[in-house]
Amino acid sequence: MNKLLTITLLLAAAVAFSPELNAQDFAGLDKSPLDLAYYRPSRGAQPVMRVLYSRPQMNGREIFGEMIPYGKVWRLGANESTEIQFFQDVAINGTKVKAGRYTVYATPGEKEWEVIFSSDVDTWGAYAYKAENNVASITVPVEASEKAIEAFSITFGKADNGAHMVMGWENTLVRVPIEF
Repeated sequence: MNKLLTITLLLAAAVAFSPELNAQDFAGLDKSPLDLAYYRPSRGAQPVMRVLYSRPQMNGREIFGEMIPYGKVWRLGANESTEIQFFQDVAINGTKVKAGRYTVYATPGEKEWEVIFSSDVDTWGAYAYKAENNVASITVPVEASEKAIEAFSITFGKADNGAHMVMGWENTLVRVPIEF
């Protein structure tokens, strides 16, 4: 009986302290963490839209014109393509966009960007970008930021007839008017 108890306790201890059985294989921290921003017209109001995106860092690199080439479609951030969800119908550059999820791409330029809203969702990068799936697009001027923006960032700001989706990185700001 003592022998059986000893064997049972040894097996239980082996199972309990086995690293393979207790350790989880979690991925390390992402170098471009995922973030999101909501736009609510007022405190406590239902959201009009939200954006989900990854935030790559400058880390001493030159971004626009170098790492992100001018004139090429970019995913806006890193990893999965940036997605926006409209909780109500909106208008972008006069084009009505129905409530729903869309991928946001941009074609950066030195003086202006084309910002594109696509019906493709759940995509990685801009590799699968197809112009025929564009729902709306707008060309907006580039503004210089007052100080360097280390991490790619997106926020919303109140505007006449709606809001601006404001994107910034390095020394660049872009404001996309969204009407609702």
